[in-house]
Amino acid sequence: MDVRVKSGNGGELAQRQPTSFDPFQAMQQMVQNVFGFGALAPWLERSGFRPYERGGEGMYVPAFDVKERPDAYVIEADLPGVKEGDLDIQLTGNRLTFSGKREETRREAGESFYSFERASGSFSRTFMLPEDVNAELISADLDKGVLSVALPKREAAKPRKISLKERIKQLKS
Repeated sequence: MDVRVKSGNGGELAQRQPTSFDPFQAMQQMVQNVFGFGALAPWLERSGFRPYERGGEGMYVPAFDVKERPDAYVIEADLPGVKEGDLDIQLTGNRLTFSGKREETRREAGESFYSFERASGSFSRTFMLPEDVNAELISADLDKGVLSVALPKREAAKPRKISLKERIKQLKS
């Protein structure tokens, strides 16, 4: 099933040029380190601290992979249990934001849980896109709980092989 990517102008914040220090990315990294991906995660898990559970519905933190190919960037996310209708992808300037929710497992009367570890709740994740992304051709697909987003590069940004003869012509002109 295809997921629609929405666009917007995003105002001044989205129009700013990316720099070597991105406060949004730094804040994301800090949240990841605190909520289960940093050096303290094993200790916190053993101590019984569950940052994802806040009285049932909490914060769901899906895993994202970002990779680069010669023709495109690809973002993949594990979103098991997230329905297409509960997923929103917004493109605002050079920011691509994923947000959505995963429903909590229903607890039926008379059931006893010995372990209740699967996270549920809302999530939001923003990525700053490189300047060479062709925003008009971004596509997204959600299949069996895996979201795949293709961010094609502009033609000018794609690598091309230059033959020795072509290089000599360029140097002469």
